Amino acid sequence: MASDRDDGRFSYEGLDRIIHERARLSVLTSLVAHPKGLPFPDLKRLCGLTDGNLNRHLAVLSEADFVTLQKGFAQNRPQTVCRLTASGRQRFIGYLGVLEQVVRDAAEAAEPGPESGRRGLDPATKPA
Repeated sequence: MASDRDDGRFSYEGLDRIIHERARLSVLTSLVAHPKGLPFPDLKRLCGLTDGNLNRHLAVLSEADFVTLQKGFAQNRPQTVCRLTASGRQRFIGYLGVLEQVVRDAAEAAEPGPESGRRGLDPATKPA
């Protein structure tokens, strides 16, 4: 039986709906791995997105102050460089901490207990 102190334990308030979308998670992960930023075509390739799809997700992330888009020229061609903002980086790192807690809680809950007969998270494990 759950106690009152367990209320909201698994609510994970730190999971940000702006980040918690596959394409935006890909964009932020790519940008955190490239602190100097990425040109639009490189980011598009890393995330496996179309021009329009990436543009839409960058607009959402830019509006929420996760990323900045710097337009300029490289070799006489227009170029957009995407970068994480300082606050975007901090918020993303915080989000990753919450995800780590989700994984820890799920792994702990799935641990086989003597009374539960559960197998854990590894599908390769066989019940005894």
